[in-house]
Amino acid sequence: MLKVNEIYFSIQGESTNAGLPCIFIRLTYCNLRCTYCDTEYAFYDGKDLSIDEILSEVKKYDCKLVELTGGEPLVQQESLTLMKTLCGEGYDVMLETGGSLPINEIDSRVKIIMDLKCPSSGMMKKNNYKNINFLKQSDEVKFVIGSREDYDWTKEILSQYNMDEKCPVLFSVVFGKLEPVRLVEWILEDKLNVRFQLQMHKFIWDPQAKGV
Repeated sequence: MLKVNEIYFSIQGESTNAGLPCIFIRLTYCNLRCTYCDTEYAFYDGKDLSIDEILSEVKKYDCKLVELTGGEPLVQQESLTLMKTLCGEGYDVMLETGGSLPINEIDSRVKIIMDLKCPSSGMMKKNNYKNINFLKQSDEVKFVIGSREDYDWTKEILSQYNMDEKCPVLFSVVFGKLEPVRLVEWILEDKLNVRFQLQMHKFIWDPQAKGV
């Protein structure tokens, strides 16, 4: 059984799959408390569903792209079985994870979108840098940047771990805190090999809307 906050059909708002129709499975619980979190409602609320029940919901939509998100999906060990099952059913599976919990047991067919938490998140000390060793070229690493301090710290991490040689690197702003144009200017000035992204869904719908 897994505690599920919501299952819904929308478009992928971030990553290199941004803009594609996607089924989202938002799992309950999170071991982090980022200062800018926009899904606090997923910390505790949810209903218990079996993997078969989750699959039944997913199959209602004629879509092969599925993302597990949260909260932090990896808090629930059974999420590993869910991802493996979805892959076995022919779905293209993505995982959004905060980067604090081990990723080495995740099915290799899953596309991992892993955060590394910047200083302004308040959760930088939770980063599990060992995870970098398990990233595949098909995975992606995301930095959510809210200040110049965050940006400078991120540049150091990119250099220290040769991040852009391991997999695509995504830069986005803390929504409402850092102007996107400022981050773009910094990226261009430093000629970084990264992909800038916006949270597309927050521009299509109300930024506070759920289920989108």
